[in-house]
Amino acid sequence: MKSPIYVIDGARTPFLKARNRPGPFAASDLASAAGRALLLRQPIQPTELDEVILGCAIPSVDEVNIGRVVALRMGCGHKVPGWTVMRNCASGMQALDSAIDSMRAGRSQLVLAGGVDALSRAPLLVSDAMVAWLSKWYAAKGVGKRAALVTELRLRHLAPVIALMRGLTDPIVGLMMGQTAENLAYRFGITRADMDAYAATSHERALAAQREGRLAHEVVPLYDTSGHVYVADDGVREDSTPANLAKLKPFFDRKYGNVTAGNSSQVTDGAAWLLLATEEAVARHGLVPKGRIVDSQWAALDPAQMGLGPVYATAPLLARHNIGLADVDAWEINEAFAAQVLACLRAFADDAFCRDELGLPQALGTIDPNALNVDGGAIAIGHPVGASGARIVLHLLDVLERRNGKRGVAAICIGGGQGGAMLVERTAS
Repeated sequence: MKSPIYVIDGARTPFLKARNRPGPFAASDLASAAGRALLLRQPIQPTELDEVILGCAIPSVDEVNIGRVVALRMGCGHKVPGWTVMRNCASGMQALDSAIDSMRAGRSQLVLAGGVDALSRAPLLVSDAMVAWLSKWYAAKGVGKRAALVTELRLRHLAPVIALMRGLTDPIVGLMMGQTAENLAYRFGITRADMDAYAATSHERALAAQREGRLAHEVVPLYDTSGHVYVADDGVREDSTPANLAKLKPFFDRKYGNVTAGNSSQVTDGAAWLLLATEEAVARHGLVPKGRIVDSQWAALDPAQMGLGPVYATAPLLARHNIGLADVDAWEINEAFAAQVLACLRAFADDAFCRDELGLPQALGTIDPNALNVDGGAIAIGHPVGASGARIVLHLLDVLERRNGKRGVAAICIGGGQGGAMLVERTAS
């Protein structure tokens, strides 16, 4: 990890909340719009990029290698390779890590990397029984055989399968992601009031960031085909107070649970990009870095406890650089669920957990609440799965710049029982 990899700039779209119907933009629309705006700010041409790497968890069937689709739409030309990575919630962070690998191997010097998802456009599928019936229907010859098949069709065959719900259910343990958050709440004694208070703070901080213009450079506007402009994350709510959140019913465990739609991340559409460069590219193009990605770490754990992934990934990352929690000036831990972030904080501070699970002599300690997700997180602004891992790295560097900090950690839990973390440093004076 000796060769420095610099972050030159970054941009993202507003994150648009899914509202029970397809949103106004396909995933490639979102990524193309954010990428064009970012590249227009640079002293380079899109054709000068060495690679475009895009994370996406649920690409549509007509955008399968969406990284290549978007590279072409952004004007990178036929000679710039574009490709797609997928690591569930950390797909955007994986795109950054894949870019770093390529750059340190000497294959690339200037890479656009990020993530996208348009979760509102996740498809409705038909059941296996309906597929089998349709197969027989199209194979049937003559009116008589088809008439006989009509008698075999049942109403249950027509019930739609919600692809997003399937995608958010772990195939190994059979739990939805929200149920794994319930596991953590039970394990660490996190109450409904704890979750709702954390969720309300996320909205409060996100509102303050919007009102004070802290996201002006990060978020670029979107324009739909009718000329409507989208300028801000639209899931942030002033009425998400602890009192109002307490009125919502549990969603994932309706009888005993405490995880609700209000203290969970929102289903959202959005894209985020970072422009990465080696020292050689910085010098050649006269670029001014805003920071550098120092190191990264991936970890795995029980899928039923997947929300603790940031702890498992962060611990070895910090140990490798001989730093502690208090040495980090700013933190971004993706807010999949309030219970999940709170569980990570309690795990960091738990002697038994750190000893038994991480092999450490004692607890790692505590994270200053005023250094964590200072402008809110996915509970307030949303979690477009493929984009979030890139967004938190980008925003972390913006926070360090604003607060004159030096070092930050971005961490994310990953469906399937994994975690990812990146250590970044601010380089601008």
